[in-house]
Amino acid sequence: MRKLESRVAALPCWRGAVALEPLKGGLTNISFVATDRGERFVVRCGEDIPVHHVFRDRERAVSKAAFEAGLSPEMVYAEPGIMVLRFIDGRTFAEADLAPNLARMAALLKRCHETVGRHLRGPANAFWVFHVIRDYVRLLGAEPHYLAVADRLEEMQVALPLVFGHHDLLPGNFLDDGSRLWLIDWEYGGFGTPMFDLANLSCNGNFSEAQDVALLEAYFTSKTDGPLRPAFAAMKVASALREALWALVSDVHLRMPGVDYKEHARTYMARFEVALAALPTQK
Repeated sequence: MRKLESRVAALPCWRGAVALEPLKGGLTNISFVATDRGERFVVRCGEDIPVHHVFRDRERAVSKAAFEAGLSPEMVYAEPGIMVLRFIDGRTFAEADLAPNLARMAALLKRCHETVGRHLRGPANAFWVFHVIRDYVRLLGAEPHYLAVADRLEEMQVALPLVFGHHDLLPGNFLDDGSRLWLIDWEYGGFGTPMFDLANLSCNGNFSEAQDVALLEAYFTSKTDGPLRPAFAAMKVASALREALWALVSDVHLRMPGVDYKEHARTYMARFEVALAALPTQK
């Protein structure tokens, strides 16, 4: 950690001696709040994580596009393994904050899906949760039952426009500055279906069925009867399974101080089982 702090303190973007304070809460990255001549920044440190399909050059490009789209703070400096972003003076969401802010987040996701991809330069990622699940299952040597589940969930999806999504809507990736919401941390940003971000938000907020309906209707601005709701329910199962498997892979391949990947896996595997049991029967 001291070696990393020394590297951060020596970055050429600083105008003077910089004060660093560790920023807690990261699951795969080490971050600091840096104060440079009275101005604060967030320094985000992390290498590529191939087992999670995370490549930092892509993350930097998406972060820049998200800033240009007005959704994310400005990236003022970057080098391999490090990004420096302007500090947002706001409150990081907890799980309990998601449902009360459902309409605001639906609008934020709509803006993300419609605008970030227009600003992106260079190669772009694609995100398809069913591929991710299959890759994790094979990497872990996990129960082949999960592959059959992924096939079933994928078959329940409906055709929707291709959008640029965030794909990691944990509560801590939303900031509220008192007047607006910000969306941060773009490791998994890429082109995909809007259904995943919606289901991911619901899964991470542990939404009720009524809240799910409200989220879908806020996003699509219309009633969402027909095959859309079963597709959403299936994607919610997929989101929980992906998060549980992500944690199991992380437990094997990552080392982050203070992060209990096993507990994270247990939490989301329980949500997976509940969502799977509630899944509508296919006709």
